[in-house]
Formats: sequence, structure tokens, C-alpha cells
Amino acid sequence: MTLQLRAINKRFGERQVLHQLDLDVANGECVALLGASGCGKSTALRLIAGLDHPDQGSIRINGAEMVDVPAERRRVGMVFQSYALFPHLNVWDNLELGLRMRGGSAANRDERIRGVLEVLQLSGQARQRPSQLSGGQRQRVALARALLRDPLVYLLDEPMSNLDAQLREDLRPQLRRLMIGGEQPVVYVTHDQQEAMALADRIAVMREGRIEQIGTPRELYLQPANTYVAQFIGRPQMNLLPASDGVITGIRPDDIQFDPNGLKTEVLTREWFGSSQMLSLNSCRGPLRVVCAGDHVVDAQPCISWQPSAEHRFNAETGRRIL
Repeated sequence: MTLQLRAINKRFGERQVLHQLDLDVANGECVALLGASGCGKSTALRLIAGLDHPDQGSIRINGAEMVDVPAERRRVGMVFQSYALFPHLNVWDNLELGLRMRGGSAANRDERIRGVLEVLQLSGQARQRPSQLSGGQRQRVALARALLRDPLVYLLDEPMSNLDAQLREDLRPQLRRLMIGGEQPVVYVTHDQQEAMALADRIAVMREGRIEQIGTPRELYLQPANTYVAQFIGRPQMNLLPASDGVITGIRPDDIQFDPNGLKTEVLTREWFGSSQMLSLNSCRGPLRVVCAGDHVVDAQPCISWQPSAEHRFNAETGRRIL
């Protein structure tokens, strides 16, 4: 493993932000830290980058301990949510500044900058300042700066959260091509589970400073370790039926079908997404969400059912999955 975190603890004042955090990221692997605001995912990234210092634990890159190594010597390529570009410098100068500080000839700097600008389709914006660029262009400049560092690890902190949905979709292939799947490990922080599932090889779902479960997107979707992961992964959320005999039953909305002999329900709301629609239903077993084809005609009081094999079962007291 190229990046390894062991027993990381971090406290800010009275608040324990990270609890005994362990994480391994291999060469060429992208691991997404996914969770709600305040769960500790950005703190973990800042500790890897050297912007904050852990209270306890080990951070190793290529086997070398990094805890006491200054941030500027860790060779990490970090992309921030805020872009962090110098507003008074144009694109070229923003990129050249870091290269100049690290030494090397002017000819080499020029060649590398021209190359990365061409790859990211920014050659025409080289002399423009950040205020003259669109959000997508500013984000690509931030990506270019990270690429030019020749990092051992890429760290991306909500890099597309300020962009609209279409721009995020447009940038994902560029991210995957340029940073993900190469030689370096990638840690990608996001609160957007769709983004995490689209980009990451594995996802670490975090809550209150701990990793609830780590696995491939498919593993987390099909075998959630607890009710928190079950409802965090997958949109629309998994239905969790009230506990019976100490067991909570979970059903994915797209595992429910219409059945004239099934459970009687009442349609409360309907959301249409084009090729599909989501129904919010009321039933004697509690509220339920159902996803069906967009052109399906649904009665006001449809009857539904699901296969027993589609059920996920969780302990009502602990929330843990029952195998």
C-alpha cells in the first residue's frame, strides 16, 4: 500500500473529530471518503496533506512516516473546493509559481505548462485571470496545478461541489483520465454518493469520525453493513420498515413491484425523472418509496410486493446487518 493511515486520532478542543482511523490506498486506486458534513472526511485529508497534525497515529507514504514532515515536503497534489488560485495572477503564472519555487529551467517549466494546458483544453485561457474564467475552467486550472506537482498522492477535497450538475458530469471523465487509475493513490472527499460511486474504486462511508464500512460501490449497495450505510448509499434511499421481533427490514425502491394480490398502499407524491418515476406511498407497514418506469400508469391505491430474497435485515438495537 502506498498510502497508509493507522490509528489516527484528532481532536479540536473538546470535540473528537477522528477516532482510531485506519485507511489503506494502493497505487492507482481511488478511495472516496463519503459522509455528511462534519463526519471528519476533510480533516482526514488535511492530515494526509500535512495542513493539520494528528494527536496520535501514523501516516505513511511509500512506507515513509509523514507525521512530522512539513506539508511542502510531502509531495501531495491537492485540489480544493475553493480552487485556491491567486486572483492577481493569470492562469500561466498561477501554474508557473509552484514550478519556479521547486527549481528547474525556464524551458522545462514552459514545456510542462504548455502540455498540461493543452490536455485540459485551457491553452486559450493561459493569459486570463481567474475572475475571467468560468467555474469549470477555474477547476481545471486547479487540476493542472496538482498535476504539475508530480505528486506521490492526489488529494481532492469536494473539487466539484461548486459546479452545476452538467459541469460535474463533463469533468468526471477528465478527472478519471488524468488522476485516477494512474500510478498514484487518490483520496477523494465528497458528500455526493453518486459522484463517489462514479469515480471511486472503493468508498469509505464515514460517520462521526469513524469509517462505518469500506468497499466497492457494488459491495456497499448490495451488502450494507448497517442501516446508516443502507440509507446513505443508493438513491432513492432504501426503505426501512419498522422493527418486528427485533429486526428492521430494508427494501430498495427498485426491488418493489406492483402486485394485485400484494400490500395495499396509497400514493402520496410522485416525482417524474423521464425514464423513471418515484412514488411515495403510505401503507400499514409504514411509508415506502417505489421506483418504476416513467411511462407506467399507477393507480391512486396500488398494491405492491417484493421477493423475500430482496430483503435486507438489520438488528433493531444496533443497526448492524444480520447475516
